[in-house]
Amino acid sequence: MVFTKSFGYALRGILYVATAGESKGRIQLDEIAETLSLPRFFLGKIMRRLAKEGVLDSDKGHNGGFSINDRTMNTTLSELVEMTGNGEANDVCALRLKKCNPEHPCPVHHEIKLIREQWHGLLAEKTVGELLKKGGTDFIQSIATN
Repeated sequence: MVFTKSFGYALRGILYVATAGESKGRIQLDEIAETLSLPRFFLGKIMRRLAKEGVLDSDKGHNGGFSINDRTMNTTLSELVEMTGNGEANDVCALRLKKCNPEHPCPVHHEIKLIREQWHGLLAEKTVGELLKKGGTDFIQSIATN
């Protein structure tokens, strides 16, 4: 499975807000975009979507910005995949054959199906909070690189 840029930006944005917000509270979009080297406009759309979905809190105005809430740390990677429109890529043939399906499988269809099931299980279990626990000392640098 390949993740979209939207998913990567969403995850990196959430992780940054959770990490930097411990000391600062609300984090403004400009800071997130600059620190993570992400396009501000595109990131803004994604962050607003996350706030609308309840994964982050958002306050407008001079002292506004994004902050974590009770749901943030318990959000699974699977939920983020769905929120960022990544879910529809799951049924595409691994070999990109047009007629691959259970009735007409490609040569690797059954093996890939097992791998996808394990992958989906991992995404359904892994939360933002768990990723933060394993972040390490250079965590902001690791999510800031493109």
